[in-house]
Amino acid sequence: MPKNAFSQAAASGNALLVRVKGNQPGLRDALSELCCGQAPKHVHETTDRRRHGRQEHWRVEVFDVANQLDADWSSHVAYVVRVSRLTYLKDTRSGLWPTREEIGLYACQIPLDASTAARAIRSHWGIENRDHYVRDVALGEDASRILYRPGIMARIRSFALNVLRANGVENIRQALYANALSLDRLLALGVL
Repeated sequence: MPKNAFSQAAASGNALLVRVKGNQPGLRDALSELCCGQAPKHVHETTDRRRHGRQEHWRVEVFDVANQLDADWSSHVAYVVRVSRLTYLKDTRSGLWPTREEIGLYACQIPLDASTAARAIRSHWGIENRDHYVRDVALGEDASRILYRPGIMARIRSFALNVLRANGVENIRQALYANALSLDRLLALGVL
């Protein structure tokens, strides 16, 4: 995440809450050290047991930066959000629940309490799961070998996804299979 994205967001009256990943090792390490060196300002914990064969435990902590970052980043990042996620995945063969742990660090420009940050992060994941994952898995977007004007094909995929969703389709893969078998069914979807 370039620094100018934070400046542009602030100039337009918006604020960013951005996950800091491995492609920014200096910033990620600085945020990690900041979180280890102080107590969180806000904490929010949730447990989600409604998933099939999976339980998730979230701990969202908000830390105040208070000029603890270097001068380049301290003017852009006001708070750090650390999300610790512990996931239990049920192994149906053994009946055991192996675990998977993940810690995500987010840079934020404005003060947020932990529950608001948790809602914002989960909402973004909803977009990721509902759109980007479907485009990759069901529509094979990442495997596409189109080199000449790939944006046209991306727009066609978006159009197809929008037509299916507008017609109340929940399972995209199943709808693609059913529509491939019957041209009449495909034409019955129509364009709204």
